[in-house]
Amino acid sequence: MRHPSRRRILTAALAGAVTGATGCGAQQPTQPTAGTAQPAGTAQPTAPPVANGNEALERLRAGNVRFVAAQEQDLDEGIARRITVSKGQHPFATVLGCVDSRVPIELVFDQGLGDLVVVRSAGGALDQSVIGSIEFGIAELHTPLLVVLGHQRCGALDATMKALNHRTSHPGDLAYLVDTLAPAVQQIEGKPGDPLTNAIHANTGLILTKLRQSPVIGPLVKSGKLKLTAAYYELDTGKVTFRAT
Repeated sequence: MRHPSRRRILTAALAGAVTGATGCGAQQPTQPTAGTAQPAGTAQPTAPPVANGNEALERLRAGNVRFVAAQEQDLDEGIARRITVSKGQHPFATVLGCVDSRVPIELVFDQGLGDLVVVRSAGGALDQSVIGSIEFGIAELHTPLLVVLGHQRCGALDATMKALNHRTSHPGDLAYLVDTLAPAVQQIEGKPGDPLTNAIHANTGLILTKLRQSPVIGPLVKSGKLKLTAAYYELDTGKVTFRAT
């Protein structure tokens, strides 16, 4: 049976809260039946903390399976959860993804407030700010998993390919973006298969290689405290495929 989406759940919950405010305010809320939304101020049961990167990865896998099947869980996204995470956060994974509006990372993995550290740049391009943000999630918030998420038909890498093939220039810092993503495009020249898809996979691999050189990330990987993995999101299906690294 298809579960209602999180947005519909939250909308219904908020509407119910407003309606209840006009009636008997002292009335105790009834227990929701299966498949119905809880009041917006009611905390949902929270998932137990993950012990390591493998458990974090399995939680992301399970969330994406729900997303693909349109069977998202009733997540902690209401008022009670918002108040709880305002006092402290304990995310279980850091994800570097693209700025593409079709790849909303928390939704793709069916996670809610306080669950993920999300860092986004066009094509996942790395600079000091992006790397520093990733390091913050890992070192300061102690996430045991780092995922570099590429996606189908990435516009940033497509634009980079066109700029290199036609030797065109871009104004402003778009030129920096092309220069940053160019190694992935150059790496797949002459290889069989779809060039753009090949470049997307090559790019996530190069990003992971560079992140391993970080004096913050590298030692944690070597000690087994941090797991790194590349992943690929299919726009057509919503499915995320993780790649062993």
